[in-house]
Amino acid sequence: MTASTPVSSRALSWAIALALGLSLAACSKDEAEPDAAAGKAPAAAQPAGPSAEEVQAMEAQEAAEAALASLSIDELRSRGSQALREQRLYAPAGDNAMEYYLTLREKSDKPDASAESALIDLMPYAIIAAEQAIGREDFIEAERLRALVERTDAQTPALPRIKDSIAKGRAGVVERAEQEAERAAQRERDAELAAQRAADEAAAAQPEPAQPATPAPTQPAQPATPAPTQPATPPPAPAQPARPDLASSSNPVAVRAPQPSYPRAAYRSGVSGEVTVEISIAASGEVTNVSITRSQPRGTFDREVMNTVRDWRFEPMDGPATITRTFTFRP
Repeated sequence: MTASTPVSSRALSWAIALALGLSLAACSKDEAEPDAAAGKAPAAAQPAGPSAEEVQAMEAQEAAEAALASLSIDELRSRGSQALREQRLYAPAGDNAMEYYLTLREKSDKPDASAESALIDLMPYAIIAAEQAIGREDFIEAERLRALVERTDAQTPALPRIKDSIAKGRAGVVERAEQEAERAAQRERDAELAAQRAADEAAAAQPEPAQPATPAPTQPAQPATPAPTQPATPPPAPAQPARPDLASSSNPVAVRAPQPSYPRAAYRSGVSGEVTVEISIAASGEVTNVSITRSQPRGTFDREVMNTVRDWRFEPMDGPATITRTFTFRP
C-alpha cells in the first residue's frame, strides 16, 4: 500500500481539474466573426479560473480531508461503519462512508478487507449521484463525487464519461448565458427602434399652423375669421418591447430534468424494469401532475420516478402541455 497523499496535493489537483473544466467551457465556441454591417462586437472572454463558490468548496474539502487525516485507523473504521448504517454513503462532504474508508485505505500499511469491500459496494452509488448532479447542473458536487470515484478506482470505465459530461455541462451553461444575453440585447434594440418609430410618426401627425386671413383690397376691411383648426391626431401608442419567444406547448423544453435514482434494494438484487409516466405541465413550465401509466415490476421503481419528475421544470410555453416519458432501470 502506498503512503497517504498529502491533503494539499489532492486539493491542488481538484483546483486544476476545475480550472480545466471552466477553460473548456469558456473556449467551447470559436472566436466570433466580425459583423461590420450590424456593428456587433465579439463576446467577452469568460474567466478561466474557478469561481468564488468553487474556491470556497475546495477550501471546505481541504479542511474536511485534514480533519479526516487526523483520525486514527480505528476511529476511521468505526465512523465508516456508523455512516453506512445511517445511509451517509457519499455525502455530506467530510462525513460519509466513502471518505472514511478512503482515508483508512490511505493510512493503512496493509489492505483492510472490510474497507475495500465497502468501497466496491459504494462506488456505483457515487457514480449515479455524480451523473444526477451533472443533470441538475450542480458541477461543484459533481466534481467532488468524481474525485471520490477516482480515488476509489482510477481505472473505472465510468470516470472518463463523468469528466466529459462535466466539461460539456459547463460549456452548455456558458453558451446558454451568452445566448440569453444576446436575446436581451436584441429585445432592448427592438424596443429602442419601436420607440423611435413612434416618436417619428407622432411628429409627422402634428398639423401645420393656420395662416392669417388677408382682406380683399376692394372690400372694406373685415375682421378675419380664423379657419377652424383640426384637433391634433393623438400619437399612436408606443410599441411594446418585443417579448421573448415562448416555447410551443407541443414541444416542451426541459430546463431541469434530473434522472431518478436506482433504488438501493433493487440495484443490489439486480432487479430491472421500466416505468412510464404521464406528466402534466403548466404554461409557466411547472409540473402540475404526474401519473404512472405502466410499471414493471409494479411498485419497485414508482416512488423514485414520481419524486424526481415532480421537481422537473420546463421553459414557459404558450399553453399547458402533457407528455409521456419512460424510464428504464438496468443494473
